[in-house]
Amino acid sequence: MQTEYELPGSLQLRRLPYRKNDLLQAWDAADTYLLSYLANEDVPAAGSRITILNDGFGALALALHRYRPTAISDSFLSRQATLDNARLNNLDIAHINLLDSLSLPDKPIDYLLIKAPKTLALLEYQLHTLRPLLKETSRIIVAGMVKTLTANVWKCLERLIGPTRTSLAVKKARLIFASLDSRLSIPANPYPVRYRLENTVKGIHSEFLISNHANVFSRDSLDIGTRFLLQHLPDNPAQRDIIDLGCGNGIVGLMIAQQLPDARIRFVDESFMAIASAKDNFMRAFAGQRQAEFIVGDCLTGFPENSADCIVCNPPFHQQHVIGDQIAWQMFQQARRVLRQGGELQVIGNRHLNYHVHLKKLFGNWDAVAGNAKFAIIKAGKR
Repeated sequence: MQTEYELPGSLQLRRLPYRKNDLLQAWDAADTYLLSYLANEDVPAAGSRITILNDGFGALALALHRYRPTAISDSFLSRQATLDNARLNNLDIAHINLLDSLSLPDKPIDYLLIKAPKTLALLEYQLHTLRPLLKETSRIIVAGMVKTLTANVWKCLERLIGPTRTSLAVKKARLIFASLDSRLSIPANPYPVRYRLENTVKGIHSEFLISNHANVFSRDSLDIGTRFLLQHLPDNPAQRDIIDLGCGNGIVGLMIAQQLPDARIRFVDESFMAIASAKDNFMRAFAGQRQAEFIVGDCLTGFPENSADCIVCNPPFHQQHVIGDQIAWQMFQQARRVLRQGGELQVIGNRHLNYHVHLKKLFGNWDAVAGNAKFAIIKAGKR
């Protein structure tokens, strides 16, 4: 059958961050299943307005580029991979409207194609915000691997959109079809979530109001790892340029800023929602009287050498649904380049991750800062 687009296997697609001899594909069986369904069962008419959510590395957006789709993602890496893969396939990126997760299309949606996100709250937020752009005739399709399509995904769709039906599973992937029910009573959008940060550091008594967008880790309360890290933050007043790397909602950088009033803080994360939360929390805490930088990016890519005195991070050990230490290794390598001579990298992680092995290899040294039954805080100096 002649289609308006190609399947992922006929495109050259690469994952970000790039790594040599990467055995992981930049698409999965759910992408192929969804595109095959659109090619054979429900071919979009020319001019259909298609919105794609949570496309991993551009497989869906590039396959459907002739429709000039809108692709919405919370991931900088996903956005950058879509751009890179478009160039790799000589496709006009102007045919794809790339939006961050806090932006919306400006026209009604004919096809809403959703890759099931790792965080159910993100799906809930997306359905809340996009529902006003849906019509009775809109096609709403969620694609995912069977293990990611939990019962809560169905419940979320039926609560915020309407009735659902499902496909058979093919290669451990499945599609969920939802129909808009205009009679549904829709609850208020609960995001961003806010909570009061309890006193976590001895001698500091402020209780900040912490705001968290839907895709921020531990958005409902302070997680135990960060709670432990806050008790052992860098406190050297000679350290003026400090980076909160993989900042999430920015609590770590915020508390460092309170302890070191002369420090310049840069908040860095690849999540648009994380950076929006960090900025909101910092500006509220200091009532706009203190400046900081808020950067959405790929770790420290593009940061100048020898530009930081201290970098603090709690590295993620997963990328979307894939578990590994690649992101942590990239963070450590780039931190060494960005730190000034005498600068320090401070890291927290689960004990079993053995981050000290990486730091010893890169820096030639490491020291234990603190530890408990679950977490280890370690540091390495650039000498």
